[in-house]
Amino acid sequence: MEFYCEPCETAMCLECTEGEHREHETVPLRDVLEQHKAALKDQLDAIRNRLPQLTTAIELVNEISRQLTERKNEAVHEIGSAFEGLERALHQRKAELVTDLESICSAKQKVLQAQLAVLLQGREHIQSSCSFTEQALSHGSATEVLLVRKQMSERVSALARHEFPEQAHENAHLDCLVETEGLRRSIQNLGVLLTTAAVGYTSVAAGEGLRHALVGQPATVTVTTKDKEGELVRTGNAELRAELLGPDGVCVEAEVTDNKNGTYEVGYTLRAEGEYSFSLLLYGRPVRGSPFRLRAVRPSDVPPSPDDVKRRVKSPSGSGGHVRQKAVRRPSSMYSTSKKKENPIEDELIFRVGGSRWCRHPRNISLRGRWNSRLFALDDVMCVRPLSCCVVDAGTRGREKGEFTNLQGISATSNGRVVVADSNNQCIQVFSNDGQFKLRFGVRGRSPGQLQRPTGVTVDTNGDIIVADYDNKWVSIFTSDGKFKNKIGAGRLMGPKGVAVDRNGHIITVDNKACCVFIFQPNGKLVTKFGAKGTSDRQFTGKE
Repeated sequence: MEFYCEPCETAMCLECTEGEHREHETVPLRDVLEQHKAALKDQLDAIRNRLPQLTTAIELVNEISRQLTERKNEAVHEIGSAFEGLERALHQRKAELVTDLESICSAKQKVLQAQLAVLLQGREHIQSSCSFTEQALSHGSATEVLLVRKQMSERVSALARHEFPEQAHENAHLDCLVETEGLRRSIQNLGVLLTTAAVGYTSVAAGEGLRHALVGQPATVTVTTKDKEGELVRTGNAELRAELLGPDGVCVEAEVTDNKNGTYEVGYTLRAEGEYSFSLLLYGRPVRGSPFRLRAVRPSDVPPSPDDVKRRVKSPSGSGGHVRQKAVRRPSSMYSTSKKKENPIEDELIFRVGGSRWCRHPRNISLRGRWNSRLFALDDVMCVRPLSCCVVDAGTRGREKGEFTNLQGISATSNGRVVVADSNNQCIQVFSNDGQFKLRFGVRGRSPGQLQRPTGVTVDTNGDIIVADYDNKWVSIFTSDGKFKNKIGAGRLMGPKGVAVDRNGHIITVDNKACCVFIFQPNGKLVTKFGAKGTSDRQFTGKE
């Protein structure tokens, strides 16, 4: 074995160079030995650097597992102490609680032990690969090293690319809440086990108070808890702690309010301006993005909104009345041209539901789910996809099913249906992805569940249809089949026009009259709002 075939990556003898490898490029074995040794050493260094991270992750998971066991043992002891005086009456319920406790702990331990097994196996594989490769490099002959180089390189490369679960997949939260009053009246339902699947690295925080605050004025932040898969946790009782560290190193107290639905309100009031470090810890682990950099300024340093200054143009007579100014035509864009476009519309019309060939007054667009590559535009309902031909053309102006008079909003469901808000018909209509009418709902009126002027529509992750009602000054929520569920924003909104839903389930609506954007939880609780009337940054100019 004195030669090396580079295309085949193998060592060979002189006879083989004249046989099956005669057309391959071969070099003396000693010429490539050091080159491949150096490459293997570089790969070893790369994966060896991951060992401290895995060790830290193993220690973290072991610690959470230990705490979970301790909490379980403490809960078992509390359950036993609470039931001692009522042994005969509570024996059956006690057994149920202990069984449930063991089941929850077992489920959590199963997750942790599965993660621990992967981490331990990963560490063992890396250590064994390092040991084997080092032995080969240190004590193996040149032939032996090159014979096993390919296998070693593939193994080391695979370990270097492999993603190990270094963040704990569970928490050690496991408590038991036991009450002693009215036991004989509620013995069948006595005892509640408190736990969540929430973890810090997937949970998120939102709100204006996350980055900015005014000195002396209360600020709030909403924390939404999620499990290891990134799914929303819809129960409360998680251990959330907020830490605000000021520029002088002094901690500022923050109050955490549990909304009992998986979200938490963190409120605080800063007494001094400057830069703050804002940490949000869920079970002692930071939520995504924590710690945050928070800047506090004095209210006097914030420029006043144009709404705070009343602008009046006095008449020449000095009466102090307003002067109606004559409308002036807006100048054409600097990029406009009088040259006629050779191909003004280069996109294909997939289908259209409506009366005119092209949209005269497009109102809104929406992209969602199966409609990712398509664009909806409203005066009529049109669907455009790049570069093809007209597939469907249906619909007309009117007040019957499948007809429109004043289209204002549009959205699409995850299963590809098109949802349209018709303002003058005071209704919502639903179509299939090929333009076939499926559903119409909405009754004109100003009571909850009725529509007066629907101007915006969207669909949330549960399939519920959310409608912005401009004249009723609220946002209505309907099921996918048109049954009214709830209304939000009443008393806050002045003229909601558009509405959307983010990945956390927050309902976002733009208020045309207030020139403001509102963000609500699905239950109607206000998360934050921003914007004011004007032309500066963070300001809007509304138009009814």
